[in-house]
This record gives sequence, structure tokens and C-alpha cells, in this order.
Amino acid sequence: MRNRLLLGAFLAALALGPLVLPEFTITLLNYIGLYAMVALGLVLLTGVGGLTSFGQAAFVGIGAYTTAYLTTVHGVSPWLTLPAALAITAAVALFLGFITLRMGGHYLPLGTIAWGISLYFLFGNVDFLGGYTGITGIPALSLLGLEVKSGREFYYLIWAMLLLLVLTTRNLLDSREGRAIRALKGGSLMAEAMGVNTPRAKIIVFTVAALYACLSGWLYAHLQRFVNPTPFSLSQGIEFLFMVVVGGAGHVWGAILGAGVITILKQWLQDWLPRLLGQSGNFEVIVFGLLMILVLHRAREGLWPLLLRLFPAQATRPRVAEAEPLARRTLPDNGSVLLEVNNATKRFGGLVANDDMSLTVRAGEVMALIGPNGAGKTTMFNAISGISPVSSGEVRFLGERVEGLTARDIARRGMSRTFQHVRLLPAMSVLENVAIGAHLRGRRNFLHAACRTERKEEACLLHEAALQIERCGLAEHMYEAAGSLPLGKQRIVEIARALAADPCLLLLDEPAAGLRYLEKKALGELLRRLRHEGMGILLVEHDMDFVMGLADRVVVMEFGQKLAEGLPEEVQRNPAVLEAYLGGVDEHDGY
Repeated sequence: MRNRLLLGAFLAALALGPLVLPEFTITLLNYIGLYAMVALGLVLLTGVGGLTSFGQAAFVGIGAYTTAYLTTVHGVSPWLTLPAALAITAAVALFLGFITLRMGGHYLPLGTIAWGISLYFLFGNVDFLGGYTGITGIPALSLLGLEVKSGREFYYLIWAMLLLLVLTTRNLLDSREGRAIRALKGGSLMAEAMGVNTPRAKIIVFTVAALYACLSGWLYAHLQRFVNPTPFSLSQGIEFLFMVVVGGAGHVWGAILGAGVITILKQWLQDWLPRLLGQSGNFEVIVFGLLMILVLHRAREGLWPLLLRLFPAQATRPRVAEAEPLARRTLPDNGSVLLEVNNATKRFGGLVANDDMSLTVRAGEVMALIGPNGAGKTTMFNAISGISPVSSGEVRFLGERVEGLTARDIARRGMSRTFQHVRLLPAMSVLENVAIGAHLRGRRNFLHAACRTERKEEACLLHEAALQIERCGLAEHMYEAAGSLPLGKQRIVEIARALAADPCLLLLDEPAAGLRYLEKKALGELLRRLRHEGMGILLVEHDMDFVMGLADRVVVMEFGQKLAEGLPEEVQRNPAVLEAYLGGVDEHDGY
């Protein structure tokens, strides 16, 4: 309730602003609104998606120059230039995205710097765009037959569009597509294994951020009635990133806060520093640099989370709405072969991690894959699930060869997995983490999410996630941040996430690690129920008591090769296995 009152007060203040504020303040608020649009796109791209871009000012320039050129040279109506500007920006963003987003690490931001500089110099060196002199005489906008000329008139248009973008962004993030975008920051390995098309998600968020910047540029051109290349330089792109970091990179409202703080602070510094120092210069840049260092040291999440601590929301326990159950896949008959690995070899340069490995997993059984540390068990898992394909040999799943498929394509066919090192999104709730596992069971795209027309499907996905959480015994932790749970329970969350995909084959990589006795007992009961339902389970585990009390068959690996295979009691008596684990049979009777 308190947050709603604060939001209402903010909207009321926005509405009344032009009636009481002086012209200079209205102009400043207009620029804050324009900058916040670009910053909002960077919240999606950098704060949520984990993709750093220094080139957003170039997309602002595309929007501004498109409408400037079409209206002044060809006499096109300003409102008709908006879809043209958005289309051109989308085309450029898709082209640059397909090239740039393939790079990782520091190469991605360096790539955005490169094309940001290139577009800036393109604006200044093309004659029909006016060169560095720019384009003048851009016509005013008209709305409902009235010309929108003054800053006070533009104020309502800018802030109405910004608030619409805020609503759209919040809708997008609160959806299946939004979870896919948020999963990018946790690394593509987990997301791909859950069926998320990470290249597509990156392109979507990159293009959406570019379109936000384009809209800002289009409004800027008609507000100023003049454009030249200066506002679209690399330094302005860096300033947009400043706004996002200072406001709060992972928070939608942080974009507006950051734009406001930086814009107002810049204006004050430009006024006061020359008087204080007795000479003119760009001293505010020095202050911004120091401010950035201070924020990164003291408030890495930005100022918005600090405000939330001052005005905490009342604790309300969310509730998953009742929804129609999702369709379930038909499990193969008990005893039928689900997975067949034949002569699989995986090389990393000269290192052979898996050497001529073969195994099968059937429906309705638990197959355990055991061996000393470094035996190649997790590498085998990664090869089976498509994360790191085999170098030679074949992997068949449900009778189809899958060694050449991507992890998401294999996941779509009914295979799901957990990881040796837990891969959750710690800031997201347990419910949202588990819902990522159901990604492939939804069909609505990001446009449906932005317009909030996918609510029925979203309710079904969250309901499914809640069912799997309850099934795994974590109902009391459903709305807690996943990163706040102990390691053992985080592993159970991963199992719930894998089950949300409705698999017929479940790959579990050390699921009992970190669990206490009663938790291991509950996990064993859960896996027995899944086996009874007809699911196949391939299990990697170091707890031999847990394995031998659960597995139907056991495969033992050593140095990347199969050492033994058989029933648990047969493997426990195998001299080669005893030698590998315990150093010989003369000194030990068994496990």
C-alpha cells in the first residue's frame, strides 16, 4: 500500500510539474525523461541481461537523424518517420547484434565501442545528413491538431512515453521471456540446458534496448528542431552507462533515478565548478569519474536499492494462482531404452577425458555413474546433454542420434539435468528459478509478454513450478531468494527445476552433496517415486551408501574409461573397482 501511495504521489507531481515549475526546470526534466529512455534499455541489456554496451548513443542518433532527414528533405509527416526510424534501428541492431553478441568477455564492450564510434563519424561525414553542421528546420510535432512546440507541451509527451516504456519493461521481465533474459546473466550453459535459446534472447534484449534509444532520439530531434553528431558520441554513451550504474543497473525505476541524478548533478557542476576553480573546463567529467568509483565501492547495486531500504515494502506473501495443468509428455514403456551411448570419446586437445565409453539407461530405472574424482563423469554428462558434444562415437536418445544437437534441442526431446556446481540465479526466488525449467512448455513470445497478453500461460508455468517445488519438499522456501538457501537445498531446487521440464530422462550430477541424513533420505524417496512413475535417471554421486541403496545398475569409470558395469552388489565385489577406490582387496573387505 505504501509503495502505491508513493507511486501515486510521484505521478501526481509529474502531472502538476508544468503548472508550477519554471521553464529551466521543465527543460531539465525533459532531458531527464529522454535520457531515462536510453538508460531503461541499458537496464534490460546490461543490468538484467549482463551485456555491456557503450554504443547506445549511436542508436539515439539513428532515431534523430532518420526523422530529421525524412521531414526536412522529403517532407514526410513526423509521425510517419517514427515507424521508419524504429525499422531502421531494428535492422541496424540486428546486424550489429549478430556480429557483436557472438563475442564474450571484454571483447563485447570493445565491439560496442567500435561500432559506436563508427556510427558517430558516419553522421558527421555524410553530406546528405549535413556533416558536422547538422540538419536544421525540423518541423514541430502535432498531436490531435495541436502543435507540440514548447518544452511544457513536450514534457507530457516525453514522460507519457517513458512511463509506457517502464510499464512495458516491467511486463516483459515478469514473464517467461523475462526469465530467459535474466538467465543470461547467470551464464548461457544453464539456460541452454533448460531449453532457452540464448542467442535469440540476447538479440531480443539488444534490439529492444536499441529501440528505446531510437525513440529517445526521435523525440529529441523534434524537441530541439535541430540535430548534429555531438550528442551521439561515445562519451554520451558512457554517460548513459553512468546513469544506469548510479541509479541501479538491475532496477527499472533506477533508470529514471540515475538519469535524474546525473543530469541534475552535471548541470550543477557546470555552473559551480568554474566559479569555484576560477576557470572554465569539463571538470564535471573528473567528478563523474570519482563518483563512479565511489558508487562501485560503496553501492554496487546503485542508489535505488538504498531508497528501497529507506521505504521498505510491507511484507506480503505472494500466492501462486490456480491454473490449468500443463500437458505432460507420454513416458516410454518401462524397460525401453531411453539413452544409448556407444564408443563415445571426448578430447580436449591432447587430453582424452572420455575414452570409448558405452552405457545405456532404460525407462523406470536408476543408473549410477561412479568413479574417483577426475574420472570423467561430469564430462560424460556434458556430452550426453549436448553442452560439450563428443569428439567421436554416438549418443542416441529415444532412438535418435543427438550428439550433433544443441543442449536446448536435446532438452526439447525430454532430457533434463542438474549440475555438479549449482547453477541458480541467486537473486531470483525459488519459484522463478524452477519456472525456468518449464521454459520449453510455454509458447508466448516477448511481444505477448510486453503487452501482458500471456497471463494465462504464465499462470500455468508458475503453477507447474510450484507443484514441483512442493513435490521436492521445499514449499516453505518457494518465495525466498534461491541464493539465501543452504547448498543442499539449492541442489534440491535444481532437481525441481529439472522436473519442471517434464523429462523422461533425468541426469543428476551429485544431487546428494551437501545434504544431511534426513534430506538424503527424502531425496532417495523422491527418486524412487520418479523411477516408479517410469522416468529414467542417470545419477553421478560420491556417496556410496546412497548410490548402492538406490541404483538398479552401476557403471564405474576410471581415467575416462569404463572400469566395470553391473548390479550394485556385483560392482561392490569387483576387484578392479576395489583397487580403483581403495587401493586393493587385501587390505579392505569392501566399501
